[in-house]
Amino acid sequence: MAGRLLNVGLAWVARRRRPTLQGRLKLHGLRAPVEVLRDDWGVPHIYASNDHDVLFAQGYVHAQDRLWQLDFNRRLVAGRLAEVLGPLALPLDRWMRILTIRRVAEREALLLGSTARAYLEAYAAGINAFIGQGRLPIEFTLLRYRPEPWSLADTLSWVKLIAWSLSVNWETELLRAHLIARLGAERVAELEPAYAEAWPRIVPPASPDAEAGPWLGSPSYHGLGSNNWVVSGARTTSGHPILANDMHLPMLIPAIWYENHLVGDSLNVTGVTFPGIPGVVAGHNQHVAWGFTNGFPDVQDLYIEHLRRTEDGRVQAEFKGEWYDAEVLRETIRVRGRSSYSQEVVITRHGPVINELCPDIAGEQPLALRWTALEPDRMMEALFAINRAQNCHEVREGLRHWSAPVQNVVYADTQGNIGYSFPGRVPIRARGNGQLPVPGWTDEYEWVGYIPFEELPHVYNPPQGYIATANNRVVGDDYPYYLGRETMMGVRAQRIVELINSQEKLDIAFMQRMQFDQLSRTAQVIAGYLGQLTVEGDDLADVVRIMREWNGQLAASSPAAAVYEVFVRKVIPLMLTAKLNVAPRQDVAGPTPALDGANLASRYAGRGPTAPLVAERSLFGERALEWLQQTLADPSSHWFDLGQGQRRDDVLRLALRQTVDYLKERLGPNIDNWAWGKLHYLLYRHTLGELELLAPFFNRGPFPLGGDGTTLWATPTNTHDLDTANVVGPPYRMIIDLGDWRNSLALLAPGQSGDPTNPHYDDQVQAWFDGTYHPMLFRREDVEAAVRHRLQLEPAT
Repeated sequence: MAGRLLNVGLAWVARRRRPTLQGRLKLHGLRAPVEVLRDDWGVPHIYASNDHDVLFAQGYVHAQDRLWQLDFNRRLVAGRLAEVLGPLALPLDRWMRILTIRRVAEREALLLGSTARAYLEAYAAGINAFIGQGRLPIEFTLLRYRPEPWSLADTLSWVKLIAWSLSVNWETELLRAHLIARLGAERVAELEPAYAEAWPRIVPPASPDAEAGPWLGSPSYHGLGSNNWVVSGARTTSGHPILANDMHLPMLIPAIWYENHLVGDSLNVTGVTFPGIPGVVAGHNQHVAWGFTNGFPDVQDLYIEHLRRTEDGRVQAEFKGEWYDAEVLRETIRVRGRSSYSQEVVITRHGPVINELCPDIAGEQPLALRWTALEPDRMMEALFAINRAQNCHEVREGLRHWSAPVQNVVYADTQGNIGYSFPGRVPIRARGNGQLPVPGWTDEYEWVGYIPFEELPHVYNPPQGYIATANNRVVGDDYPYYLGRETMMGVRAQRIVELINSQEKLDIAFMQRMQFDQLSRTAQVIAGYLGQLTVEGDDLADVVRIMREWNGQLAASSPAAAVYEVFVRKVIPLMLTAKLNVAPRQDVAGPTPALDGANLASRYAGRGPTAPLVAERSLFGERALEWLQQTLADPSSHWFDLGQGQRRDDVLRLALRQTVDYLKERLGPNIDNWAWGKLHYLLYRHTLGELELLAPFFNRGPFPLGGDGTTLWATPTNTHDLDTANVVGPPYRMIIDLGDWRNSLALLAPGQSGDPTNPHYDDQVQAWFDGTYHPMLFRREDVEAAVRHRLQLEPAT
C-alpha cells in the first residue's frame, strides 16, 4: 500500500512539472518564429526559417523531454555524479577524472570553427532557455538540486564518451598480456583464432579492374554488429536503394536515442539524435540516407612508463634517456554528504596513467593510455556536413573530419548510388601493432601519423548490389595498414548476406523480418555437437534429444536456446580455468598482478575491467566463442584435456551435466519450463530506479528476451555469465526507402519521453518486441495529418 501511495504521489508531482507542448511561448534567443509539431509517437518536427533557430529549438525540445538525462550524462563525463548521488558514484567519478575526457572537450571548445561554434551555441541556448523556465523534471526534485547552464563542452564531452564506450582495445591489450604470461604467445594465439573464411569482409580485396583508389569494390567479390546494410535499386522491388540500420547500445530508460525532424534554412533532415548533441546522427535528408555500425579499429595503446617523483613533488617520465615533467592534476571531487575526495591524475606524453581504473588487472607498473579521442577534433563539422549532403560523394567528403569513434558508414542517394566508408583516426605505429603494452621510454613504438583519409576503406556502387556491416572485419590481409583484430564475429554479417542473397528482389517488409531474425548459426554448430553425445541418465538424454532436433532459433520461449546459452557459459571456464591457474612467467613484460585461473577465464570469456555505465565487457568474449566453435571441430584437441587425458565428448558431458543442474535449480525439473527468456530478459532501468522504493515508478519490465550477440535481433549479454543488468541491443531501428520517403520506417524503445507519467515514456516497448514500426514522417502534409501537439515558439522582445 505504501509503495502504491508513493507512486501516486510521484506521478502527481511529475505531472505538475510537465513541459508546455501546446500553444505559444516566447523565448529569448530566437530570431524568428518556430513551429514544433509533435506526432503520434512524440516525435518533434521543428520548422524554422533559419538554421540557428532550428538548432535552438532542438536544444529546447531535447531539454523538454530529456533534461534529467542531459544533466546526468554531462555529470557522468565530467566526473561530477557524486555531487548529487553521493558516495556510490565516487568510483565512477574517479574514473572519468583520470580519463580527462572533460578537459579535452573544454580545450576542443576553444578550437571550434565559426560555423560549428554558432550551431553549438544556438543548441546550448535552447537548452538553457528551458532550464530558465524553472519547470524541471521530477528527478531534480527528488535529488534537491538545479541544473547548471549548458555549455559547448557539455556537448563535446558526450561525443567523446560515446567514443570511449566503442573503443575497447586497451582492455584486450591488458588481458592478452596476462594470458601470454600464463600460457605463452603460441597458445594464446590459439585462443584468438583467425577470422573464419566463411565470414564476409565488408570491403573486398583490391583488384586490377577496381575503380581508382586503393579500396573499392571488385567485380569478382560475391559476399560481404550494430547492423546496417544498403541494397541498390537493382536488388529491390521498387528499383530504388533501401537502407537499414539498427545500432546496438545499452537498452536504457530514457532511451539513449531521441527521434527528431529538423527543417531550417539549409537543413531538412530526420532520424535519430543523441540528447546533448545537435543535428541528426543517422537518418535521411531530401537527398541521402545514412547509418552506422562500430568499426572497432585499434585506436588505443598502453605505454609502460618509467616514472619518478622528485624531492619537490614533481612527477617525471623517462623518454629517450631523458626525464621530462609529467602533467599532474589534483582533481577535487565533491561528494554529497561526505568530505571531498582528492584524485591525483598523472599525464605523460602518451596520455593519462590509468592503473587506478582497474588495479586488479593493471598492476602497479605505470600504464599510460594513448587514445585518438584524447586529441581535439572536428567531429561536429563532419556531422553537420552529412546532414546537408546531396549525394553519396558529399557524404564521403563530409566524413573527412570524422575522428572518433571510427565507424562503418553505409549510405545511399536518390540518384540510385550506394556507398560505404570507414572514417576516423586510425594510428600508424613505428613498430608493433598495438596488441600488447609497449615501452613508453623509447620512441620505437610511437605513433607516426594516421591512415590518410583517401586510403581508408571505401566502397562505391559494388557490383554485387549491396553493402553490409555488422561490426565484422573490414578488409582482407592484403590491406596495407593495420586496423586491429578486435572486431566482432562475422556470424551476423554472414546471416545478413545469406538473407539478402536468398531473395531475387528485396522490399521493406523483408528487411523488417531481417531485423527481427533470431537464427544463430553459431548456436546451430555448437548444438550439433551436443546432439551427437552419448550420455547416461534420462535428464541428459532428453536434453541431447532436444538439441539434436533444435533449429538454432534463439526464441525467448525456447528451452533449447536456454540449454545452449548456459552450456557455453559452463564449458569455456571448464576448459580453461585449470590451465590458467599457474604462476605467471617472469620473462614476460607487462602487468602481472596475481589473478587466479577462474578470474582470467571469466575475463577471457568477456568480463571487462571497466566501470559500470562506461563499459563492462571485453571483446575477448567474441574470441572465446570463436575459439570454442573452432576447437569443437577437433575431438582430440589439447584444450579438452582437464588433467586426466579427457577428450571432447568427456568435457561436453561434464559441461552439459553442469548446465542441466543449473537449469533445474533455477527453473525447475521440467524441461518445458526452461525458456530462454526466463534467464535472458530486459528490464528498462532508470538511474533512480536502482532504489527499491522508486523502481516501480521509474523502471519498466522485466520482459522475456530472445536472441543473443550472434543473431540479427542482437541482444548480447556477457559470455561469462547470464547477468542481464546491462543488456545491449538496438533501441532504434530504421529502414529507409530512397525511392519514396513515405515508405520509411522507424522504431525507438522504450519511447521518446523521459517523464514516467508521459505515455511516450514506454509506448514503443511492445512495438519493439512485435516489430510494429512507425512511419518516419517527412513531408509536411503527412506531419500535419499526425499532429497531436502544436507549439509556437516566438522571439521574446
